Order: sequence, then C-alpha cells, then structure tokens
Amino acid sequence: MKKLRWAMDGSFWELDMSTAMTADGLARPVPGDPIPLGVSRGTRLSRAKQMHFMQRFMFLPFVPSYSSASHGVALHRSLTIPFSQNWFGTLLGQFNFQKFMSSVTGSGEKPNSVSSWLQTIGRHLQNHSLYALGFSSELMLTPDDTLLLSLDSYTFGDNKKPRKKAILHHKFPNHNLTVEAVSPGLFVDKSGNYWDVPLSLAIDMASLASDSGASYHLCMHHNTGSPTQFQGDDHQTIHGPPATLLPGFSIKGAFSFKQNFDFWRSKAPKLKLVQPYDLFLSNPHISASGIIGAALTASVGDCSVRSQDNSQESNGFSFQASGVKSALLADLFASVSFTAQHGNYQRLFLDLTRFHARLDFPSGSRFVAGATQVAQNLLNSQRPSLEDIQTICPNASLSLQQQIAGPFLLRVDSGVIVDLDNQDWPIRVHDPVFALEYSMQVLGSAKAVAWYSPKHREFMVELRFFET
Repeated sequence: MKKLRWAMDGSFWELDMSTAMTADGLARPVPGDPIPLGVSRGTRLSRAKQMHFMQRFMFLPFVPSYSSASHGVALHRSLTIPFSQNWFGTLLGQFNFQKFMSSVTGSGEKPNSVSSWLQTIGRHLQNHSLYALGFSSELMLTPDDTLLLSLDSYTFGDNKKPRKKAILHHKFPNHNLTVEAVSPGLFVDKSGNYWDVPLSLAIDMASLASDSGASYHLCMHHNTGSPTQFQGDDHQTIHGPPATLLPGFSIKGAFSFKQNFDFWRSKAPKLKLVQPYDLFLSNPHISASGIIGAALTASVGDCSVRSQDNSQESNGFSFQASGVKSALLADLFASVSFTAQHGNYQRLFLDLTRFHARLDFPSGSRFVAGATQVAQNLLNSQRPSLEDIQTICPNASLSLQQQIAGPFLLRVDSGVIVDLDNQDWPIRVHDPVFALEYSMQVLGSAKAVAWYSPKHREFMVELRFFET
C-alpha cells in the first residue's frame, strides 16, 4: 500500500497514494468504473512541508526512503525560501545513497590513507547521476485560495522526464474545490503498476467530510497522450494501460449517506493531569459505520472503451456508443466498518489496542445479481457455484494498532482476498503494510510514520495530522 491512508470511509474516495518513487512522494490511484473516483485529496501536508517540519522540529538532517524499483535507498533534504508572508518556495534534494555506496565499493580502489579516502569519496560525489532535484512554490492568493506549483527534475535512474504540476485549492463554506494539471501525471493501478500520462487535467468538487449524513463528490478528468509504464517501475505488465487512463474526457459523480453506530463508549474517568499521546485515540469504544451510495460516470474518447475484464467488475447500468466513443456507467456501492479500541493512550505501556475492519461492496448490482443466483440455487436444493459465491464476497481490509511504549505504536494494515478457486488457500493477505508511529503529544493529534510495504518494496517516513 504505497498510500498510507488509514481506513476511514471505504475505498470509494481514494486519496493520493504515498510513494517513494518520486520526489514529491505522491501518485494518484487509477480511476475505476465508476468508482473509485480517483481525485480526492487527503488532509495532509505537502512533501516539502513535511520535510521542513521534520528538519526543523524533529532535528532530522536527512529523511530516508527506499524504493527497489526506482532508486534504492535515498536521502532527502529540503531548503525553504520565504519570499513573503504568504508565499514561499522549497528546494527538494534527493541523494541516491545506495548507488553511491555501490560505486565506491565496486570501484576496486583501495586508498591507504585518510586523504586518499576523502579524495575517492569526493570524486564519486561529483557523479551527477546520484542527485535529483525538485522545486515547489506555494502561494496563498486569498485566505481561501492556495496555488501550488512544482517541478521535479530527475537525474538518476532511468527516469529522465521532469514532472510539472500546478494545483489550485479553494475552500467553500461546505465543500472544497481542487483544480490540477500534471505533466506527466503519475498513476498506480490495483496491481501496483505505475503509469505516466503525458498530460492529466482534473477538477474535483467535494463536500466536507462528516461523521454522519449525506455527502457528494464530482470529478472531471481529461487525459491527453498515450500512457506508458513508469520508467522506474520494474513490475512489467503484459496487459496494456488501464482504460480510464487513455485519452479522453470523463465526468464522475457520486452521492452517499453515512451513519455511525456506537455500541459502547467508555465513561470511565481519564488520568488527571496527563494528556493523551493522541486526542483522537483517547476514548475506548466499540462502534460501527455504514455507507451506501450511487455513482455515475460519463466518458468520451478512448477512455470510454472498456475491456472485457473491466466490464465484469460492475453489472450496473451501462451504455456504450462505439461510433462516437462514448459510454455511460452507473452503479450502487456500500461499505460496512467495525472499530474496537481498548485503552486511553495515556500510560507508558500497552495502553492502546485498536482494531478496525472494513467490508467494501464496490458494485451493488453485481452483489445483488450474485446473491439472487445463490438464493435461487439454495431454494432449488442446488449447490451454488463458486463463481456466484465469489461474486458476493466483499473487499475486506483489516488494521491493528498496538502501543509499545510511550508515544510509539506498531501498526499493520492489510487487505484480505477470498479466492475460492484456490482450494488450498482460499483466503490470503493482500498488500500488507507495516508501520511504526510516533505520536507528537504536544500537537494534540499528529504523528510521524515510518512504513514499509513488502509487496512493493517501498519505505517512507511521513507526517500525518488528525488521522486515526
């Protein structure tokens, strides 16, 4: 999971995924049919702000990352340049430490003195392929408008394309607006493959998130040029790029209703004069939530052509006009989650254990069709087929947090896949992520997170605010 987005509202409002593949540390999920919408933003700091915070307040001279498919072990450093009170720029630097060590040890040189060692190291440090540079500028146009411009120039590895990005954020009283232009845009599909789209334009309008009640989302995408697999990605695929990344224009909309249920919430008094390490994790409880909604996608261009595999993911209403390359897709979706927490996260040891499980039903029509077929087979005293049972199986994800000592937590997030065709292992773990969290008590609800994904072989250190 190159995204470190903890499970909250199901997989429908997909947020930007965290990745060590690029300097800005972000990739967008490939839009689905009709969900996920694929544009939503999380409540997170930009990569430049994160590194500035860690350098200034956590006294980290360098921020490490690892990506086996791109650059191996790299060290990051930022330099913030304030132009005015509402405008600042940031220089981002990456140093390919793994390549540097390989060049030094593989050169065969055997210096016999300290000065010769320093000369050897200095000569290898002059290799420009060890470095990557990026620049970002953030300008507050008004109290409600922020413009972000960034340019990443890669000099090491196989990636030679500079990545340019412009993002405008506007805050309305009850919803947010995001306008984005990226060239090339970096996307990641369900299999973990990265794709570059030559030019990607997007407009995202979303109501503010709430614990309960109705919400809506509206997205517009326009892709130009043929997508290619990201040059630093060693996960080669025999299939072509996802259909939703092909050139064309699409409009996606979704409306949902969420309801929370508290089965139990502790009323026991907390320790006096002891602030919890994280205010959002200080109330023991057992709760559940449910989401139900509908989504609609209208597309024109090559992106409207759906492969046979994609068409099987949803049995909802669909209409395609091949003559003008246009399509209309609509479906229902639902999600159910369960959370249990023990401990107030105030004591030094083992004062927090938190478990979260979520079941997603991305296609309501497909689920209803499968459930109907299974019910008919049972009523007719027939054995349901594995394919029908597989159809009604939801997408499951689990999360477990455990305090080790003080502000340190261990965390494991993973998906769970049910594959009934595999008689030996019908249930398997999918894309687990292991993380060590450090809660910054003085900020109320903030944490530094170091996470590793075994499947994608990526490691990052990030800052997270107001997330559980």
